Parts: sequence; structure tokens; C-alpha cells
Amino acid sequence: MEPFGMCKMKRLAGLALSLVLIVGWGSKWSFASDHAGIRVRPPAVAGMFYPGKPEELRHTVLAVLKDARGIDMPGKIRGLVSPHAGYIYSGIVAAAGYRQIDPATKAVILLGPSHRVPLRGASIPDVEAYRTALGEVRLARLASTLRELPFFDSVPEAHKKEHALEVQLPFLQVVLKDFEIVPILTNHADPKALATVLAPHVRRDTLVVASSDLSHYHPYETAVSLDRICTKAISDAKFSDMPLCEACGKQAVLTLMHIAEIKGWGARLIDYKNSGDTGGDKHRVVGYASIGFVERKEMSRTMNETLSTQDRKALLKVARSAIESKLLEDAKMERPETPSPALTKKGGCFVTLHKRGRLRGCIGTIEPVSSLVECVEGNAKNAAFHDPRFPPMGAEELSEIDIEVSILSVPEELPFEDGEDLKRQLKPLVDGVILSRGMHRSTFLPQVWKQLPDKEQFLEHLCLKGGMSPKAWQDPETAVEVYQAEVFGEEDFK
Repeated sequence: MEPFGMCKMKRLAGLALSLVLIVGWGSKWSFASDHAGIRVRPPAVAGMFYPGKPEELRHTVLAVLKDARGIDMPGKIRGLVSPHAGYIYSGIVAAAGYRQIDPATKAVILLGPSHRVPLRGASIPDVEAYRTALGEVRLARLASTLRELPFFDSVPEAHKKEHALEVQLPFLQVVLKDFEIVPILTNHADPKALATVLAPHVRRDTLVVASSDLSHYHPYETAVSLDRICTKAISDAKFSDMPLCEACGKQAVLTLMHIAEIKGWGARLIDYKNSGDTGGDKHRVVGYASIGFVERKEMSRTMNETLSTQDRKALLKVARSAIESKLLEDAKMERPETPSPALTKKGGCFVTLHKRGRLRGCIGTIEPVSSLVECVEGNAKNAAFHDPRFPPMGAEELSEIDIEVSILSVPEELPFEDGEDLKRQLKPLVDGVILSRGMHRSTFLPQVWKQLPDKEQFLEHLCLKGGMSPKAWQDPETAVEVYQAEVFGEEDFK
């Protein structure tokens, strides 16, 4: 076994024609059947790429899932580029992506390279399950449906010892409760054509995984430079730069990129390391990346840019000045003399007042109709003097008031099929939620999740706040929008 699960295609290039003739589409080699009589693809690299004993394997996967870091994706991961080397080398990078996938995923389309056997098209094995030390994973009915299409073949010898898909399974078995797979090997199939075939079968409960390592056997600094080109091309959907990408699973990655283009997904690099970072020397390294794909509307739900410390202080000063100028005779309204571009940009905002830790007023504007300075000034006055839940503030309260400002991203519509689907999509402490039904509309800021962490209670209270039935959130006729908030307060600078 090569130390990092490397691609061996270069040394096989001269054997391509003879291998196709020998193990082509008429091969009689078959997989073993288990005691129940189903055809099972047994593990090929257990005990080499990952532990072969159940308890040790589960412990290893749980450990790297716990230790993994990297960027948190802004939405539900629909696609994932994940490495396939031995866990000691690439496991921590793979875990950075797998720790974020939706546990409700029911189907996983696994795309990977055939390292040992050249393929003219895409190959799906004629088996009913894959086995690891953690048990068997059934193939979805879709696998047999696709296998009947002219685009696909079944080349059992290609799957027999291939590790690219197998090493993904233990992560999926630990993270997911109940799922099926569609295992596909490809190294010469047209990625765009393959994506066109697969895209209609990618539903909301489907995850697409492209298994690939990046550059192979370069010195550390060279590898980092090469891999940066590759990860940027994938993340930015720069198909024109992909010829510069050195990756053994490039065809699988390109297929995922084309699916993302069809589905409207955007990508982001979650984590990158190479074997010099994780367990090997730095003279000849292999690169590993975890890259997540989410719907583009989810990408836009994150704040595009954060305010500087000076901008935050300036807005808090505007808010207090707006209140003091109404309560104190000698106080004048103070605004920034030369506000930064961030403060003159239109945006939505809320101003929240707390008195001795308790809410004393909260008013905001969701839509970006005025500059942030104007938005904060107006809503500070509204929160202090026009919140119908409280009497107007008095001058004696000024010293007891703490001011908090929330700067909002532009709300995005969140389609959902039913109440369960809506709950799955919402992210506590991240999403602010707007519910609209007829003339009724209400919102909760992301920080309200701290008081109402249960999703059903959060949504029911939000319905009641807007004068709707407490179960209105379960009805797709109720419009749902979400936004994020950059929250800061005077307490942060004391």
C-alpha cells in the first residue's frame, strides 16, 4: 500500500488497452454473498487506510470529528469534496466536512476515481451492499436504475480493491442514521454528461460526495501553491482553471461542479492540509481538501463583510446620542463627521435596549432603506420612546440602559415543504426569521434563540407575536424569510 492512498494511474497507463480487454464488460468476477444471500462488496483497505475493528474504527472517526476545525458552511451541505487517503493523513480534513452534513440525509451519491482499472465510462458495481467494520451500507434503488443506462457499466474488477469510495463510508456510517449509497467510479467519463444524468436524481435528502486527493509527491511549499490553484478553481467554479488542478479524482470533482452549476450551489473551502501537516515529512507530500457546496441563496445569507471596531463604536455612540438628545436639554445629536463607507451603506438594523439585564425596548427596520447611521439613529429613538410594550424612557433611566445594535443581512426567502422540512433548514443562533401570512408579519432576531432554543417553541412564539395561529409555521402558505445579524453592544466595550 502506498502511504497516502495515492493515485497509481501513471504506472498503469501502458497497460490500459490490455486491461480493458482482459477485465472489460464481459468479466465473470463476482462479489461474495453474505449469509442472507445478498451480494456484498467486502472491505478492501480495512486495517490499512483505517482501523479494521468496529470499536477502534468508531472511536477513530468520533475522535477526528471532535477535533476537526475549518470553516463552518453557511447552509446545508449538498455536495462535498473529500479526501481518500489513510485516516492518519487525511482523516482530520475529511472530518471537517463530514461533521457538518445533515444527519437526515437519506441518499449519498459517491463519486470517485478508479485508481487501478481504466474505465471508458462510469461504473456502478452489481452488488446490493458495501461492508465495513461498522456494518453494511445498502445500495439505493437508483444504483440499479442508472446501471441500466447506456452511460454506465459495471466493471467489478475496478471496484474490488478501490479505496476512494470505501474510506468515505465509516464517516457516513457514524454521522448518518439511515442512508443508502450510489457508488460510481469514473476516470474518463464526460463530467458534464455524467452530471446531467445525475442531477435530476439529487433531491433535498441527497448528498453528493466527490472523493479526491490533490497534488501528489511535491515538496511542501510547491504542493501548497498547486493546491491553492485547485481549491480556488473549485470554490469559484472556474472550470477554465481546472486543467491546472492536480487531483486524482478530478473527473469526480468536475462532475460535482457541474451538478452544482445545474442546481445553483456555491462552494467554499472548509479545510486544507497536506501529509506534511498531518503525519509525514515535508519533502514529498500529498494535498487534502474538504470543500462544501450549499445553495447559493444560503451563501448570500451570511454577512458579506463585518464592521470594524471603530464602526461599531460609532454606531453605538449614535444610538446613545439619539436618546440623550431627546432627554437632556444640553445634549446635541452627534453623528460621525467622516463616516466610513460601511456606515453610509444602506442596511437594515434593530436597536435593543436593556435595563438591568431586562428588555426595555426593541425596534428595527428589516429592509435596507436608509444608511446604517440613519437606521440606528431612528430606531434608537423608536426603541426608547415608541415601543408600544413599554412607556417612553425617562432621563433617570439613562445610566441604567445598555444599548445593543443588530445589523441585518438582506432577508432571503426560505422555501419549505412542511414543518419538519422548515425545522431542518433553520439554524439556531444564526438565522433571524420572518413569518408572513396575509396582513400578519413578525420577526425574531437570531439572539432570541437563546431564550427559545427549541425550534417548535421558537416558531410558535413567532406566530403568536404576529397574530397568527401558533401552528401557522407548518403551512407552506406561510412565507418564511431568514437573515443573519451582526450583533454588538455597549457591554462589549466596557
